[in-house]
Amino acid sequence: MADPESASRPLLAEKLAARRRKRFVGREQEKSLFLSALSAAEPPFVVLHIYGPGGVGKTSLVSELMHLAQEAGVTPVRLDGRDIEASPEGFLLTLRLALGIETNRSPLEVIATYPRSVLFLDTYESLNPLDGWLREQFLPLLPGNTLVVLAGRNPLSGPWRSDPGWRELVYSVSLRNLRPEESREYLSRQGIPQAQHPAVLEFTHGHPLALALVVEVLEREASYAFRPDAAPDVVRSLLERFVQQVPSPTHRAALEASALVSTLTEPLLAVVLQLEDANPYFAWLRGLSFMEAGPQGLFPHDLAREALDADLRWRNPDGYTELHRRARGYYTQKLQETRGLEQQRILADDVYLHRHNPLVKPFLEWKQLGSVFGERGRPQDHPAVLEIIQQHEGAAAAQIAAHWLQRQPQGLTVYRSVADQPAGLMLVVGLHQTSPQDRQADLVVQRAWDYLQRHPMRPGEEALLFRFWMAKDSYQAVSPVQSLVFLNAVQHYISNIRLAWTFFPISNFEFWIPAFLYMNLFHAAELDYSSGPHLMGVFAHDWRQQPATAWLEMLGERELATLDPAQLEAERPQPLLVLSQPEFEEAVKSALRDFNRPEVLAQSLLLRSRLLPEASTKALRTLLWETAQTLKVHPKTEKLYRALERTYLEPAATQELAAELLDLPFSTYRRHLVGATQRLIEILWQLELGEK
Repeated sequence: MADPESASRPLLAEKLAARRRKRFVGREQEKSLFLSALSAAEPPFVVLHIYGPGGVGKTSLVSELMHLAQEAGVTPVRLDGRDIEASPEGFLLTLRLALGIETNRSPLEVIATYPRSVLFLDTYESLNPLDGWLREQFLPLLPGNTLVVLAGRNPLSGPWRSDPGWRELVYSVSLRNLRPEESREYLSRQGIPQAQHPAVLEFTHGHPLALALVVEVLEREASYAFRPDAAPDVVRSLLERFVQQVPSPTHRAALEASALVSTLTEPLLAVVLQLEDANPYFAWLRGLSFMEAGPQGLFPHDLAREALDADLRWRNPDGYTELHRRARGYYTQKLQETRGLEQQRILADDVYLHRHNPLVKPFLEWKQLGSVFGERGRPQDHPAVLEIIQQHEGAAAAQIAAHWLQRQPQGLTVYRSVADQPAGLMLVVGLHQTSPQDRQADLVVQRAWDYLQRHPMRPGEEALLFRFWMAKDSYQAVSPVQSLVFLNAVQHYISNIRLAWTFFPISNFEFWIPAFLYMNLFHAAELDYSSGPHLMGVFAHDWRQQPATAWLEMLGERELATLDPAQLEAERPQPLLVLSQPEFEEAVKSALRDFNRPEVLAQSLLLRSRLLPEASTKALRTLLWETAQTLKVHPKTEKLYRALERTYLEPAATQELAAELLDLPFSTYRRHLVGATQRLIEILWQLELGEK
């Protein structure tokens, strides 16, 4: 039976909210403006837009306005742009979750049942792809008595100001630092001695995040005195003081882990810090003034993240590397367990770990990665897709793309920044699914097919050509579309266990060479081609030589390394050989004959086969030895093993002597040796085909 007393106790979330409200001061003009709109029979505006730089207190003000709405009997509904997939469907799904309704119900109909309501959209800059859809389609359908509050870093886009309807219904407020009297009130509420106030105000200039950090520091180090001339980087200086006073080294490590990853969950924290129970540390992080929470987890304010990350990299590079390794292991495991949008989110978190590598940093649009979303193309998208391709690569390319939209429509992904308006595309061709007629219609596909004949695939293996991909406005330059194309390509790499080859064409390919070397995709120059005004370089990868799991491990080892592109080029392994069965059998026989001659064995074709993740003579000898040992476990094949052992592994001087040592007639010995060799070949051939 539930304890009546425990049922009446406030939840942790309620305690946190009360503590944070206690810290809230000032913003009287903004609060008065909001309350006047709530109480007016005919409000002077229907959209209140609050904007300002990071750390200025927008989210705190939103929380305060929500509380005021509740006190006024108005239902507040809050969404954070960081928690929303930037698509109309993603927005409506998140709104349904916030309202606590089923996915088949209309959130607009539910909001219409409220006497009055306020819709808060925080971190509005993250919803930039939906700005037009919200303005033109969603917001006009809200009940007329609904107030909307938008909070973000940037001024509203031009259409809000140029549209004669919206221009009269929007009120924008630029949020700035707290005034001196508000800052002093804040410090007094937190018990900071008045003698400290002048130096603190001069140090922080009323910056809300900096003031919050002052309190965090002084709660742990009351004797600390601020010197305005000693720390021009206020936030960094305060964080340095704060982390010195955290409760334990584990708390400090938890704080550093939160800055390392994109978003921190309790299971991820447990893995990164190797804890059986991470809950106390996660709860502590959640209560910090500069930590923010969303459905995907916790994350520090941008200014705090940069300071914490930079400090750990400088102060403890080995520890930084170890935290990276553990986080990477967590993501690698999750990538194997997830699919679709969830896998894409995990992949984006994994890629975030590479953000400081100089070979990667210039080639991804990190901060705007979520500003577009991708979905499978629909037939009604085809005209717009062909128009974009014709715009950038010409009419002939568009005609070829039309062929593939008809033959392999499932290969089309459309990227959108606003509803039903493609911002970009990716059209993937399954080379293994093409016919001679298909290849005749597309010379690029024909050349890739011819390449595969020189590097043949086994039955059931697949090959993909990323035939067309581009952003509508920026083609293949660094952009949110280009970055998402790269992520979606990686999803193909890691999700298709039958994948043998991928071919990725790109314009201005010399610019991209460092990034592709980093990803271990080599330039197959013989496949380069022209498309309209563009010379396309084609980058290839054989996924039988380096499977996706090994590829992800390699990328993890490179994420913090200082790499020279020339060195990466020199270290590239030789292409994998795909041997026919007769060729494979002869290669195994040769390797057995040369088992005890390493200098000759080093030339074995098996070193470039699928058998060996590590192409070394030692690895080949180990494989042959261990495979031979399997013949010993069955009485029927043990006699075969003895012939193999005395001939190749621990050989007698001659085969005649081997037969004599085994006490066998020479003809019987030969029969055993042939049988043993054939059985060994069969086992290794199954490994080569990936059947064991």
